[in-house]
Amino acid sequence: MPRTKNKRKKLHVKKGDEVKVIAGNDKGREGRVLAVFPDKERVLVEGINMRVHHDQPTQDNPQGGRIEREVSIHISNVMVIDPSTGEPTRIGRKRIEEDGGGRWVRYAKTSGEIIDK
Repeated sequence: MPRTKNKRKKLHVKKGDEVKVIAGNDKGREGRVLAVFPDKERVLVEGINMRVHHDQPTQDNPQGGRIEREVSIHISNVMVIDPSTGEPTRIGRKRIEEDGGGRWVRYAKTSGEIIDK
């Protein structure tokens, strides 16, 4: 069911995160998140879920041919890697106070280390 604009779900993964795949054909492999698609709840992970794409010849690629590229996977099939332990972890959110204001940060549930710098 698609979400409305103001009811968008908070995701535990952001672009640039190191993640581990916990389900599917690439289970156990790790990679960096290249893109997040919040509306579809999917992520594109570097080197994960590779598929062959057939390209038509163009001016940039006059030969055309078969090119392997990443395809998105569902966000529930990945877990963020804890920076301190190197193991997959669940993500929590907490508010930290700084300079009179506050901001929300993500932290690793296993070690308590803040993931957002």
